[in-house]
Order: sequence, then C-alpha cells, then structure tokens
Amino acid sequence: MKTSVAVLALLSTPLAAAAAEARPGIRSAFDRLYNFDFPGAHAVLDAHIRAHPEDPLGFATRACALLFFELDRLGILESEFFASDERIADKKKLKPDPAIKERIHEAIGETRRSANALLERDAHHTDALFSLTIADGVITDYTALVERRQIASLSTVKSSAAYAHRLLQIDPHYYDAYLSTGLTEYLIGSLPFFVRWFVRVDQVKGDKQAGIDKLALTARHGRYLRPFAKILLAIAHLREKRPTRARELLEELARDFPQNPLFRKELAKVTEKLRSGELRDTL
Repeated sequence: MKTSVAVLALLSTPLAAAAAEARPGIRSAFDRLYNFDFPGAHAVLDAHIRAHPEDPLGFATRACALLFFELDRLGILESEFFASDERIADKKKLKPDPAIKERIHEAIGETRRSANALLERDAHHTDALFSLTIADGVITDYTALVERRQIASLSTVKSSAAYAHRLLQIDPHYYDAYLSTGLTEYLIGSLPFFVRWFVRVDQVKGDKQAGIDKLALTARHGRYLRPFAKILLAIAHLREKRPTRARELLEELARDFPQNPLFRKELAKVTEKLRSGELRDTL
C-alpha cells in the first residue's frame, strides 16, 4: 500500500508525532485494569489526566476501567455468559450501579469533548479517533450487556466501527483499532441471516473468520488492547468449538496478569471440561 505525500507530511508534524507516542500512564492503567486492580488503574489515570488534561485517551481509558469493574461485579465476564446466546439476550434485570453509569457517561463526555477538539485542529489525529472508537465501544457494551438493550446498541456499534475504519485508513498499523472492526465483523456474522439483512454496517460483511483474524492482529500487536483481544478471541474460540485454542489464550492471560482471579478461574474451568470430554475441538 502506497503512502500519500500528504500523509507523510502529516506524520512529520510535531502534533502527529505526539499522537503516535506511547503513553506510559495509559499502558500502566490498562495493565492494572487487566489485573482487576481498579483503584490502582484510577490512581494512575488521575495522575495522567492532571498532567495531560487535553488527552482524550485518559478519559477513554477511565471509561474502560469503569465498564470492566461493572461487568466483573455483575458476573458478565464469565465465559458461560458469552457462550450462550440465550443468556446474552436474557432480559432478566441486572442491578447496575447508577453511580458507575453516571461516571461512565461523564468519562465518555470528556473523551468526546477533547477528541473532537483535537480533530478540529487535525482531522488525522489517530489517538483522537482511537479514543472515540473506545468511547462508542464502551457505550455499546454497557447498553448491550448491562442494560440488555441489544437493538439500541447497534447505533454505537456502527459509529465505533466507522471511527476505527477511518483510523485504519490513516494508519493501517494502529493495531488496537482492529479490535473494533474485528469484533463488529464477528458479531454481525453471528447474527441470524434474517437479522443481518436489516443490520448493515459500512465496510462490514459479517464474516466471522475475518473478524477472528482481525482480533488476532490486535492480540499479537496491540499496544493497549492486546489482552482484551485475547479475551474476546478465547470467547470466540469457545463459541466456535475450538476450546484448546481458548485454553491457550487463557493460559497466556493468567500468566501475564496473575492478580486477576477471573483468568485463573476460567482457565481451570476450560481445562477441566477438556479433561472430562465435556468440551472438545470439533472445528
């Protein structure tokens, strides 16, 4: 793929260079998030936001930490929830924390405000686009998984994927963005045909294997979302009757994030089911 002169010129500017730099505070916050050290993640983010109040990625990461906390508190992250379409669609009322919901929406609002301010100055600001991708992804997950309003979540599925596609057109090596496009591809591909007929997302064909392949790019090369991509891949492999591959991913997650009890619990569960023959590779 050839790079245009305009893009090369853009990448040479100080603003673009700053956008491409890794943020150690953001990386540290995500590491703590994946270890389920939510107070530690928020402490790191507090410091990052004080030092960089204009950075939308700090607020987007805050929204992620709040979402993960709520998903864990409600037991939504366990594999049985995602392995069953009936459980995902179950309208049985959960008891979400209204204070957490309010904080998520506050973080999303700050993300959008700061990201759009950056995009007004530079329409190719990759971290701003990535922050908006995360923001709409968080809203999608909260609406679909916590509030159980799957149809209502489709609008932010589309906008999150649109931001990710726009980002990847600018920088195909921004591997974290493939999580959004890959997950959207897999989710649309998992819908019944008659539903897919009415649910159209630009640049998404509904190819489940293509979705898995994109998630694998993030799992191999992602800067911040690599572990999250592994979580999603493990779930996808369980759904697609490939439990051995799911176990391998859970082993990596349990090794890399030893303070997270969920990874150990899910690994033990899948290992036991493979040993007993309850789970076996069929595809």
